[in-house]
Amino acid sequence: MIKKLVLAIFLLLITANLSYAMIVSSVNQGEHFPGEESNLDITIKNTINANAEDVSLNLVFTNLPFIPIGGSERSTNKLKEDKEKTLSYIVKSSQDIAPGNYNIPYVLSYTDSSNERITKQGSLGVVVSANTELKISTELDNNVLGQKGKITLKIVNSGFGDIKFVNVKINPEGYTLLSSSNDYIGNIGSDDFETSSFDVIFNENSPRLTGVIEYKDFNNNDKIENINLPLKVYSREEAVNFGVIQNSKVPIYIGIVIALIILFFIYRFIRKRLRRNNKK
Repeated sequence: MIKKLVLAIFLLLITANLSYAMIVSSVNQGEHFPGEESNLDITIKNTINANAEDVSLNLVFTNLPFIPIGGSERSTNKLKEDKEKTLSYIVKSSQDIAPGNYNIPYVLSYTDSSNERITKQGSLGVVVSANTELKISTELDNNVLGQKGKITLKIVNSGFGDIKFVNVKINPEGYTLLSSSNDYIGNIGSDDFETSSFDVIFNENSPRLTGVIEYKDFNNNDKIENINLPLKVYSREEAVNFGVIQNSKVPIYIGIVIALIILFFIYRFIRKRLRRNNKK
């Protein structure tokens, strides 16, 4: 019984000591993009049940793709019991940093009421976001008035982060859609592209490709990119002149064959006449 009581008191003391400490109570980070600067506000709270002096917080950037602007350490002379203090930093990331989550180690030091220097280590999380930048263009196949052709939409992700669940929806203007108006692409990585193709019959000389591209950006936010691109369609004569299509040579070949057949029969007729004349 005595042993259990001693153990309970010992655990209670440990719990009490753990609850009374200088802690990082919150972290506020401005939106951060590769190669840019952002604010990092870190709030520390005195929970040691006494005043603390010479409180300092040092961020450790060793082997990390970040550098501090204006120093990595902030301090305050005194932090009273149960009070908070916000320390502000400016952090810049490298140009080629990959968007994502990063841990920055810190060393928190203070002098307690017994004049003992206490040091605590930990880490805090920061997020590097990615701007989404899409470039869209079209390629046309057999874009001739009244004929079956193809519209191919090219989507280039020139932003720093990947995009996910990409879906294309188009609204026909000046052409008849032969395939589905909806095309699910999936994911497009940074500095990569995907295409979406639609079979159509062109009804006008100046149709437009209109619609939307739906996706989730790097931060998992729903995004919509509008599509409104002009398309050029040629008449058959223009298409032949510009080399979009080639004139069919089948009639020429048929004409040559017919001419050869006629010449063959003329040759046979003349040959028979000559034979008859020779017999006479």
